[in-house]
Amino acid sequence: MPLRWRIAALVAVAICAVAAAVGVIVHQASRDRELNQAREAARTTLDRAAAAYTRSGTVQGTGAVLDAPGLPAGLRSLAAKGRQGTEYDAGPTGPAMWAARPAGEQVLSVRVDMTTALGDISALDTNIAWAGVLTTAVVLPLGVLSAGRMSRRLRSAAGTARRIAAGDLDARIEAGPRPRDEIAEISTAVDTMAAALQQRLRSEQRFTADVAHELRTPLMGLVTSAELLPDGEAAGYVRNRVRVLAALVEDLLEISRLDAGGEQADLSPCPLGFLVEDITMRTGLSVRLVVEDGAGEATVWTDPRRLERIVTNLIVNAHRHGRAPVNVTVAADGRTVTVRDHGDGYPDSLLDDGPQRFRTGARERGTGTGLGLTIALGQADVIGATLQFTNADGGGARATLQLPQPGAIHD
Repeated sequence: MPLRWRIAALVAVAICAVAAAVGVIVHQASRDRELNQAREAARTTLDRAAAAYTRSGTVQGTGAVLDAPGLPAGLRSLAAKGRQGTEYDAGPTGPAMWAARPAGEQVLSVRVDMTTALGDISALDTNIAWAGVLTTAVVLPLGVLSAGRMSRRLRSAAGTARRIAAGDLDARIEAGPRPRDEIAEISTAVDTMAAALQQRLRSEQRFTADVAHELRTPLMGLVTSAELLPDGEAAGYVRNRVRVLAALVEDLLEISRLDAGGEQADLSPCPLGFLVEDITMRTGLSVRLVVEDGAGEATVWTDPRRLERIVTNLIVNAHRHGRAPVNVTVAADGRTVTVRDHGDGYPDSLLDDGPQRFRTGARERGTGTGLGLTIALGQADVIGATLQFTNADGGGARATLQLPQPGAIHD
């Protein structure tokens, strides 16, 4: 249930509870007062009637009755013992307060009718109930409006937090300072957190870019020097390690550019089936390519260089961390490319959180920097495609790249 309606329900329940409590208290106090007044009136009348009966032997004009037929049995028994008392009775003749005392062999009693008094109390109860209804009708809309305003502010804060979590570090709530306003304090805290996070990420991005850039120049000299070494096993090993280091630096520079958000796709119409076939051939790796019916001539608007980077990284990752055969499928819709190996599948951490830099996620997935899938995901975002990582039902890791519909991306 939305917060607005929960607060409205709470307001309505609180009003009803207060009205009920006030009604019970007022009802009980009024009833007790009327009963006490009736009891005092009955006693006073009974005492006067007893005095008149003693003087004249009659109760005419005193308001008392001898051996009244409706006298409650409890009072009749009490008078038979020589005592006097009062008792409220809601008998068939209506509510009344009785007072009785012995008068020789008879019982002298007084009946004070309480129909009007208790009717007034009933009317008071009705008025209190209507007052509760009217109060609810007036206060509840105000509570709903106030709750709706708070709900909108909280939804706005939650939406901004989701945008920040999705990568939009420029998003801010900008609630403004409001003394003693908890929602404003939360909004300010979220904005402060986003600003600190943005500054830290930019510092890390600058550091990565600076390190990669500074390594590039001496690394080129190292590559050149390695090529000048005389052929041999040691020289081959050195050249291999230098090439790996050079590739790592280039990956770091590419990630820095992707993180900076300045990359733009150079879109052009591309025959997807032929393009993927050419990409798989240039990898030089063993790949089973399947182009489904209808996909061979399909044309997509994409950046062929970035698409090649994505598919190549997925194939290399499948060979490095999975097991053969590696299948590449271009779906019949002409927009979907799937790369699947037959290894142990992606680790749970990758499926839950996505690719992480410098972490392959599981020992059984082999060793590596974890940059290949990160770059593939970043390049897919640049060309407006979606890249999903799942494990196939029959075993193995499966990466699914879905290109956007024509016209969905604008350069």
